[in-house]
Amino acid sequence: MTIHHQLAAVLQEALQAAQTAGALPSFDPPEITIERPRDVAFGDYASPTALKLARDARMAPIKIAQALVDHLPATDYIEEVTVAPPGFINIRLTNERLQQVLAEVLAEGDEYGRIHLGDGQKAQIECVSANPTGPIHIGRTRGGVMGDTLARAMRLAGYDVVLEYYYNDAGRQITMLGESTKIRYLQLLGQEAELGPDHYKGDYIIDIARELYAAHGAALQDEPTEYFGSYAKDKISQSQKETLRRINIVFDVYFNEQSLYENGRVWEALETLQEKGYVYEQDGAQWFKTTEFGDDKDRVLVKKTGEPTYRMPDIAYHWDKAQRGFDLVVDFFGPDHHATAPQVLMGVQALGYPTAFVRTVLHQIISIIKDGQEVKMSTRAGTFVALDDIVDEVGPDPIRYFMISRSGNSPIDFDLNLALEKSDKNPVYYIQNAHVRCAGIFRKWVEAGGDPNADIDADLSLLTHENELAFMRKAMELSAVIEQMTLTSEPHHIAFYAYDLAAAFHPAYEKCRVLSEDVPEPLSRARLHFYRAAKQLFAHVLDLMGMSAPEVM
Repeated sequence: MTIHHQLAAVLQEALQAAQTAGALPSFDPPEITIERPRDVAFGDYASPTALKLARDARMAPIKIAQALVDHLPATDYIEEVTVAPPGFINIRLTNERLQQVLAEVLAEGDEYGRIHLGDGQKAQIECVSANPTGPIHIGRTRGGVMGDTLARAMRLAGYDVVLEYYYNDAGRQITMLGESTKIRYLQLLGQEAELGPDHYKGDYIIDIARELYAAHGAALQDEPTEYFGSYAKDKISQSQKETLRRINIVFDVYFNEQSLYENGRVWEALETLQEKGYVYEQDGAQWFKTTEFGDDKDRVLVKKTGEPTYRMPDIAYHWDKAQRGFDLVVDFFGPDHHATAPQVLMGVQALGYPTAFVRTVLHQIISIIKDGQEVKMSTRAGTFVALDDIVDEVGPDPIRYFMISRSGNSPIDFDLNLALEKSDKNPVYYIQNAHVRCAGIFRKWVEAGGDPNADIDADLSLLTHENELAFMRKAMELSAVIEQMTLTSEPHHIAFYAYDLAAAFHPAYEKCRVLSEDVPEPLSRARLHFYRAAKQLFAHVLDLMGMSAPEVM
């Protein structure tokens, strides 16, 4: 249970007691809100609940707040409760409760922050889902990092999470891939063949063609386009997996669109929609009555040529998700899915499944900035920025952090120069340096002849410096951050938390020394324990973001 829920329960009990005593009238209690005050001078936590109750109680908020405070049950972790105009309840925790956080961090390790929101529930997160027609580019990376980060948080929230990649390995793009590869292969044979405007022009196509030529010479020139498309698709798919692994994204399931055709699920979904009366024929095409679900016009599912539009396999795929029994499905899509994602869910609803279990998270674009200039991207033109190239240049950690450094609703300018900067201006350096500093304290302690376990039985009540307490307050918030991420499917909250945690740590590091002549030995031991817990917490938070926790930098 998060500290927010604990305090909410205390206020809920106070409300019931006040009503029983006649200090407040009887009414259905609302949800109790607990938040962090902007100014810590007011307390560690605050509640505006009295302001919400004014209408139901027909009393001034300040009087409601005082009635609640007067009927608070006794606890051993609340130091002080005060009322502030126009009706806020401010709560300050005891130092002992804050110091207890250090023991919890060390005892629970990578389980610290665990909540039970998703216990017994299955969740599926789909992200990246790039066509196997080229290397993973930076534009697809944002959804991948967002999805993987959310998966890590949701597992800590109790969910059984499946991270899934949907391969669009059917349709026209694979035909274009096959044609592009064969043309490059024929060019290697000295034959006249030219790429069209819709073909893939990246150097990776030439590399694949060279592999085929090196292995088979001219023996493949009469092979159909499908052969080249299948070979290129498999090579690219494997390369994509290896690329994503470089930034610590490993999927549990790779789901192939082609399988939906092979097992007949696409046509089964179409037939079911027809049987339910949601499909009609017009001009030789099959139209879906999306207007019955609030769309501005009906949409084509199957063209008059008999070729399905992208909606049809996407509907079949989400129908499959529903039938797999997931309690929650989270889809991370780029801005190009803004209009189409709702239409897919309309299809699922028409097939007889409620769509409340599906959350669609649309993220905005990424701009790559280098030396103050934006780097342009286009996959077919071969001018994309490959993720592999960015990993080579800045490493995986800056990529992981910057992709979740802002809300998905906001575009991101990924400044490569900033990502490489070794200063506090670089948030990645700023956060990781906190872990480095903790590790350095222990190295210096041992080098000075100190017992590396001298802090085990330290007196933590000595940790009363305001900077130490501020860090403990922030450490206590991790479970609330995990809850917020899980409920909203917004992974940027962990990036914000990591930065704020570092911002609370660095002043403590500067002012709360361990090895200093003016620091008594008992306090040195207590502070050593403080830094041991801080080191563990930073390693844990960095891991939740898929990042490394270096000991030196």
